[in-house]
Amino acid sequence: MPGSSPAFARPVTLRRTLACDLAGVRPAVQIVRAFLAEQGWGEGDLMSFDLALAEACNNAIEYAVGAGRDQPIMVEAVSDAMQVEFRIHDHTPGFDWPETLKLPSPESESGRGLWLIASLMNYAGYFRGRGGNILVLRKSRPSVAPPVKPRPEPERAGNAAEKDAIINDMVEELSSCYESLSAIFRYSGELGQTGSLQEFARRLLGDLLRILQADWFVLRLVPKDKLELAVFAASEPALELGPLTPAALAGEGRQPLELEAALTRQTVWFDAEKPPAPDDPLAKPGKGSAGMAHPILLGGRLIGTLTLGRRRTAGAVPARTGATFTAAQTNVVNTFADFLAIQIANARFQEEQLNQRLVAHELEIARNIQRSLLPATLPQVAGFSLAAFCRSAREVGGDFYDTLKLGEDALLLVIADVMGKGIPAAMFAAILRSLLRASPELTRQPSALLTRVNRLMCRELSDVDMFITAQVALVDGAARKITTASAGHCPLALAAARTVRGISPEGMPLGIKPDTIFEDETADLPENCRVLLYSDGLTETLDRGGKPFGQARLFNWLLQTAAGWQTAEKLKDELVAELDAHHAGAALRDDQTFLILCG
Repeated sequence: MPGSSPAFARPVTLRRTLACDLAGVRPAVQIVRAFLAEQGWGEGDLMSFDLALAEACNNAIEYAVGAGRDQPIMVEAVSDAMQVEFRIHDHTPGFDWPETLKLPSPESESGRGLWLIASLMNYAGYFRGRGGNILVLRKSRPSVAPPVKPRPEPERAGNAAEKDAIINDMVEELSSCYESLSAIFRYSGELGQTGSLQEFARRLLGDLLRILQADWFVLRLVPKDKLELAVFAASEPALELGPLTPAALAGEGRQPLELEAALTRQTVWFDAEKPPAPDDPLAKPGKGSAGMAHPILLGGRLIGTLTLGRRRTAGAVPARTGATFTAAQTNVVNTFADFLAIQIANARFQEEQLNQRLVAHELEIARNIQRSLLPATLPQVAGFSLAAFCRSAREVGGDFYDTLKLGEDALLLVIADVMGKGIPAAMFAAILRSLLRASPELTRQPSALLTRVNRLMCRELSDVDMFITAQVALVDGAARKITTASAGHCPLALAAARTVRGISPEGMPLGIKPDTIFEDETADLPENCRVLLYSDGLTETLDRGGKPFGQARLFNWLLQTAAGWQTAEKLKDELVAELDAHHAGAALRDDQTFLILCG
């Protein structure tokens, strides 16, 4: 048989069942990978199989309903000298495989998975049955010409090189996002449990090296009450370097890379064409390397620097400046640095509590962490004005809001309330913010965005008996429409003309059920309208006699504002004054947070 290998001539079959639970997908895919590696499949093919199988198994689990959720998912892999065939058995209602597969737009969530599967395999077919359905995937060995497909290929634009670039970018993005989120959630469970922050940082950054396929790292921190950058953790002894101070700028020539990154608050790249200066501490241990020195910031405050490098191997082409890591890998570095900054800040005020019993000081730092999650400035859209307010009942609260500008005429508004107070609530607010911003393809689909975030956070929230209420609203300024999805949050209030209506689509809080499906509701935004997103701390504000402010009073106030044109900032001040007059100095029992949009 031309191109075949006698060692793999006979078909070999692996069968694996997994429960209808997303947590079982990754272990099952790893078992299939090990099996196919033994059958002589190369690393490139194994990566393609990983992504195609993970997407197929995720779909089989996510779309199972009713009794189908109690049925296991069967995965079969049959490998021989010619090809490998996968059969994924599901118990979903099934679907009709499209005659033509096109790459969806970045804003669309549906269709990307099927397009990716079909792009990675030589054949893909879906067969529906009464007792279940079967997805069949085939791929030929590199030395064997692929058979003619009974189904048309996915429709792709451009030449072969352009197609490969698109697939490679998607593979890299999916892989790095999946691995980085897995690592973040894994280490989130260890917060406060590790006895050594230094060891925690080494293990976390060791995972980062593996994800980036880098060789070394140096983590420098700014010690308390010192104006210097001191090495806190390094991947090897040669990188345990002395401290850097601004005095290093006194000499002539370029300043050390790490100090430059700290002072400019920007990433500094280095490589064979732009190496460290001869007197730079990294010049000797980092010789022949290419990489980046990245500032670690928290709320605009410098925490330290993280430097990562790849060494040039014999015969390799030197990396060019800025090309050492891809854009997707650079985003992974940003995510790890932000997470590490929060952990460093958390560990530092834990140490202060143990050594000095300064609980008030610890909570003040935690409050700064929480405040750093809020946007420094609010984006604006032509024809509308936007203002926001957040006041915690205690030093650290559970309320959170965020705003994202989507092009020139659209805004995404987010408001959330994490059950409970203190550092755990602030940490989950940080994770929620990262996940919302890590799904740009869903920012124009509020319900789909909440569905994905809930699926990713549900296990971690339920493990600590916490949940989050949230509301996501897409403002389309050009069409003057607003689309809202809610996870058990207070209704959005929309005032126009002489009426106020509450918009509250169905949806349970995040962290209750992993398979919760959220709904969208769209409304028009007429001229001189008012939109208010708020937490229950507003309606539950008590006066000295214990009487709550109430939703009726809140809606009535919003209705009265429609009498004349005012900016959102002016209305924000008026609402704060109204709330202050009601509680008249009485202690707040809950956080007060709201976003107000005027158009």
